[in-house]
Amino acid sequence: MTRFVLRCGDVPVPITLASLPASSAAPIPTDDEIDETLVPLGAEPDPRLIVLGRDSGLAAVLTRLMRIERLDVEIAYVPVERSAASAIYGTGTGAAAAKRAVGGVATPMPLIRDDLGIALVGKARIDGPGNEGLVGEGFVDDTRIFANKANSVHISPIGELPGLRACAVRGQLRRPKWVTGRAAQVGAEAAVVTRDGVRGDRTVTRSTFYRHVESWQLVR
Repeated sequence: MTRFVLRCGDVPVPITLASLPASSAAPIPTDDEIDETLVPLGAEPDPRLIVLGRDSGLAAVLTRLMRIERLDVEIAYVPVERSAASAIYGTGTGAAAAKRAVGGVATPMPLIRDDLGIALVGKARIDGPGNEGLVGEGFVDDTRIFANKANSVHISPIGELPGLRACAVRGQLRRPKWVTGRAAQVGAEAAVVTRDGVRGDRTVTRSTFYRHVESWQLVR
């Protein structure tokens, strides 16, 4: 097995990974940076890519692998700090995550993506533009999670089937009710989507997150 490290941003490298072949990329790696990293893994029978960074970096890697149909590559995630994805997938952080990345075993994991073909690994939030709430409706599969108005909708992978969960937030005094399913959809007069901490650059009227037909291979 060949293990290769992709260091996303100026983050510390755990000593366990220091001797492994590695390349550096932006905190959110570009397609070209990811493609270059995959070159030395291309001919290997059991390639393993260790992503060192934050949730947004891991999401970029999975997005690229999905689009070029390389979800066969084993992915180990070494978060530099506790995050939504580290909690969902039980990776640990820092040195503990690095040891698991080197010696762990890959298992299939549901891949959550949206209708723009962008992978989600930790959490997404759908808000109205500015300080406005959402006006519209939202569903998880056939279950309606809000109608007319909501402050925001939160969506997250769950690391197992059916794939994701979502809730509508309606104020600080009302506890959100999470609903699990294969897909979550919001239709609104105007909405902005934030994926793994990266806010979308335009408003939309519809956003859907759902389980991809193919799983990704998570090392843990």
